[in-house]
Amino acid sequence: MSTTDTSITETPRRRRLEPDERREQILDCAIRMFGERPYAAVSTSDLAKDAGVARGLINHYFGTKRDLYLEVVRAMVGVPPMETVKLPTGSVRHRVGVSVEWLLKSIEAHGATWVAVTGSEGVGADPEVQRILDDADQAAAERVLEIVGITGEPHRDELIAMIRAYGGMAKSAGREWIVRGSLTRDQVGTMLTDLLVTLIAETFPKLR
Repeated sequence: MSTTDTSITETPRRRRLEPDERREQILDCAIRMFGERPYAAVSTSDLAKDAGVARGLINHYFGTKRDLYLEVVRAMVGVPPMETVKLPTGSVRHRVGVSVEWLLKSIEAHGATWVAVTGSEGVGADPEVQRILDDADQAAAERVLEIVGITGEPHRDELIAMIRAYGGMAKSAGREWIVRGSLTRDQVGTMLTDLLVTLIAETFPKLR
């Protein structure tokens, strides 16, 4: 057969990934794997095999398995930077609904992993994990105030605390949806929207 026969197709070479792409590939595999298995059952060898990379690359990009897990936690609970989002307008209920929908989409994307990192299924009592979760709760509460347009409130600290408490219930509601299947996505969304609107419009004014 002639070497110029155009019917022959060569096996395409694997595209060389840029460092940021390779790092993201490893992180994506870790997010999935930590949702499928307990922390102790995940090894860096398994992660490297699943990601199609040398084990040394995991250490290069992330350090230890714990360091990689901390990145997974940050990815699951992080709040997008303010400059990357467009604040909704309209009624308080509409704006609250937008923030709740963002939360539901975040949970839906990686439900099992989100449940693991925000509950007891993850690495256990780790102060660094708890710090990340606490910082995320604080950032989320502050973002809610920005979304609903509450600025310059003299009792802001109390309102932040109430929204953080509401966040604990939101995590429990997420577990009912993802783990137990006792609530649907729509039911969780309606409940969280109603409760947050009530908290802001009715409960907080009573506690001032």
